[in-house]
Amino acid sequence: MLKHRGFPGRLPSTDFQFVIRRANKKGATKIIRRERFRDRSPADRKADAGFMAALWAHFGEEPFERGNLDAGRLSWLFGREVVPAEEPFDPASYDALLKIDLKRAQAAFPEVFAEEGAEDFGFDDDEDYDDLDEDE
Repeated sequence: MLKHRGFPGRLPSTDFQFVIRRANKKGATKIIRRERFRDRSPADRKADAGFMAALWAHFGEEPFERGNLDAGRLSWLFGREVVPAEEPFDPASYDALLKIDLKRAQAAFPEVFAEEGAEDFGFDDDEDYDDLDEDE
């Protein structure tokens, strides 16, 4: 199982997990398409947006291996914003290739892809603050 180094382990200040620590001895959990209903909690919506932001920052438009990405979290995006990058696709494999469907992801999570005013999900602690004016 590929471990994605540098990928956030969870949404900061929450228990929403993004990666798993080790492979399941019984095999990879199958990725399924989960329905997102309108009455989902704001915390669940923020976790989806945070996970998409992490995927976008880490992989961009390039296909990526499932590896240690959490199947439960992937399932909330699978079939819509995250799609198979290969045929045939094995949803129960750590080696499965996925990719972001950019148009659908931008429509579903505009705050992640906005050039100005993008929501900070707290992943990057290495921001450059040199250009800030100290008088403000």
